[in-house]
Amino acid sequence: MTTGTTATRMWVFDAPTAIIDKGLIEDGATGDWMTPFPTFLIEHPRGLVLFDTGLSPDAAGDPAAVYGAGTNSRIEYSREQRLDRRLRAVGFEPADIEHVVLSHLHFDHTGGMKLFPDAQFYLGAGELSYALNPAAHLCGLYRRDELEDARNLRLHEISGDHDLFGDAAISLLFLPGHSPGSLAMMVRLPGRTIILSGDIAHTRAALESASPFPLDHDSASAVRSIERLRAVGDRFGADIWVGHDPDDWHRFGPGCYE
Repeated sequence: MTTGTTATRMWVFDAPTAIIDKGLIEDGATGDWMTPFPTFLIEHPRGLVLFDTGLSPDAAGDPAAVYGAGTNSRIEYSREQRLDRRLRAVGFEPADIEHVVLSHLHFDHTGGMKLFPDAQFYLGAGELSYALNPAAHLCGLYRRDELEDARNLRLHEISGDHDLFGDAAISLLFLPGHSPGSLAMMVRLPGRTIILSGDIAHTRAALESASPFPLDHDSASAVRSIERLRAVGDRFGADIWVGHDPDDWHRFGPGCYE
C-alpha cells in the first residue's frame, strides 16, 4: 500500500440495533447485549463506495416479517433507517452507488444488496460458495434467497488485499476466519484513517485480546486475522472501528467523517 490521494468523506448512517444473548458473542457470557448493524458510504473522486448493506429494507418497521416471529421485540429498525432513505438523506440515490464491498455474507450485512443491481460488488474469495453450502451449525447466519439473488450481481472475488482505486485511498483487507472470505476496509480520509473491521472482531475486547468468536468458521484463522488487523492499524496509524461493538458505536457514531 503506497501513500496516495484520499477519499473525500465518509458517512455513517443511523443503524438498526438488536438485543441478543451475549453468550453468542463471548463464550461463557450471560445477559443481554446490544449490537448495531452499521453501513458506511465513502465518497471518492472516482465514485461512491458502500461498505456492507445491513438488514433488509423489507424488515424496516416490522423485522418479524423478514426475520421470523419473536424478532420484532429484539430488533429495533425504523422505516427511516432503511438504507435507501439514509442515502437520499445525504443527497444520493441507490443508483448512484457504483461499488459495494461486502465484508462477508451473513444476513445482517447483505439485506440491502438488491437496492444496487447495477453496482460492482466485491467480496472475499470462497465467500459465496461457502455461504451457499455452510456447515449445519452456521446455516442460520445466511439467507438463501438473498444469496441466490447475489449470483446475478456483478461480483468480483478478492483473494488478497486489494487497493480499490490504485491510490491507497480505499484498501480492502483480506482477513479470513470469521467466514472464509471476510474483508475489512481501510479508508484514508483527509483528516484521519479509519479501518472498518466488518466482523473480523465483534467486540473491542476481542480485538485487544485476539479472541475468536463462538460462531467463527475457522477460529485459528480468525485469531491470526485479528492480529493482522491490529498490526495494519498500528502501521498506518488508523483507528479501528469494531462495527458490532456498542461502545465503538457510541465512541464513533453516525455522521460525516472527513
